[in-house]
Amino acid sequence: MELRRVVVTGIGTINPIGNNIEEYFRNLELGTTGAAPITNFDASNFKVRFACEVKNYDWSQYFDRKEVRKYDRFAQFALIAAREAVEDAAFGDDVNRRRCGVVWSSGVGGIETYFQECMDYAKGGELPRFSPFFVPRMIADLAAGHIAMKYGFMGPNYSVTSACASSNHAIIDAVNLIRLGKAEVIVTGGAEAPIIQAGVGGFSSMQALSTRNDDPEHASRPFDKERDGFVIGEGAGALVLEEYEHAVRRGAKIYCEVAGGGMSADAYHITAPHPEGEGAILSMEEALRDAGIEASAVDYINVHGTSTPLGDVAEIKALRSVFGSRLSQVSISSTKSMTGHLLGAAAAIEALACIMALTRGIIPPTINVENLDPEVGADLDLTLGVARKREVNVALSNTFGFGGHNSTVIFRRLAE
Repeated sequence: MELRRVVVTGIGTINPIGNNIEEYFRNLELGTTGAAPITNFDASNFKVRFACEVKNYDWSQYFDRKEVRKYDRFAQFALIAAREAVEDAAFGDDVNRRRCGVVWSSGVGGIETYFQECMDYAKGGELPRFSPFFVPRMIADLAAGHIAMKYGFMGPNYSVTSACASSNHAIIDAVNLIRLGKAEVIVTGGAEAPIIQAGVGGFSSMQALSTRNDDPEHASRPFDKERDGFVIGEGAGALVLEEYEHAVRRGAKIYCEVAGGGMSADAYHITAPHPEGEGAILSMEEALRDAGIEASAVDYINVHGTSTPLGDVAEIKALRSVFGSRLSQVSISSTKSMTGHLLGAAAAIEALACIMALTRGIIPPTINVENLDPEVGADLDLTLGVARKREVNVALSNTFGFGGHNSTVIFRRLAE
């Protein structure tokens, strides 16, 4: 059977450097950091006291008090990003909701709800009491469920969890469902809200987070010799994916085409990447094969680039293996230097950065690199410090997760 083409017709976000798409794109271009001291809880006694939080967030601007009781913070972010994307896609009454679905992602789901309920239980009392909203607020699949209920989308509906690779996996699943004719429209992306005591404390105890408390604005520094871990972030990104002919028939605005995706496993370690990037190589090669694109056609790579000592070097080794000598001609950037690491939502907002590069010809920068790690190599175009104009026809986005999960998605300008 002939596979259907898949395009992006709507986008939305709320994240540490933008509470909507236009604000996000503007701050990406400006090289704005989202890192600052934690306000979500009192972190004064924690080893790590800063993060990339969503700024000026007030749930009452989006939900009424009765409604918000049903939503953990991660689900709130999911609904906000999805609403912007669905409104951007501008569906009419003629869209068949039975052929519209939601494939969403989150690495840790409602961890805030889980933590708070456990803390309340630990306070004691004669009878243990739990909120009737405890389980529905906590479980990761409810973001997809809430989005479907909001818009009456009755097609495929589920959540993907694969640590920091989650939202690329969700995008790939959504693409394949449309390719195979299982749906005509799917809202996909990811949401995360891990900036609570358990989230920050847990990642800190693994020595995964930067401890640059005296200078949080410069803590996320991918490829810098002095990098010491990632900066944890929160938020959501959403994409409306649509079968190409369906989008054309209804006169939809089309941002780009999702050309293909690749997935693999390191099969190596619970948290560390394969030192030679073997799984990452396989993921990128599979994505290129799936898209029918040669490595030489890629103009921009949004790297995983978390600012961890092991991960950044392993990814560069993988890129050199896949792209060879041409890698020096490809624009590369790590937007996590600005947004921090949104875990299961990271790939979703990085997909949006790729769409910005494709549609606006702007390569977002990698900020905070003051002393380039010699293991990375000075021959690469890492878009250091300042955004750059460039025509981009093909963009590749990598995300890798604990457990050795690797995922790669390729976007391209629409070919008629």
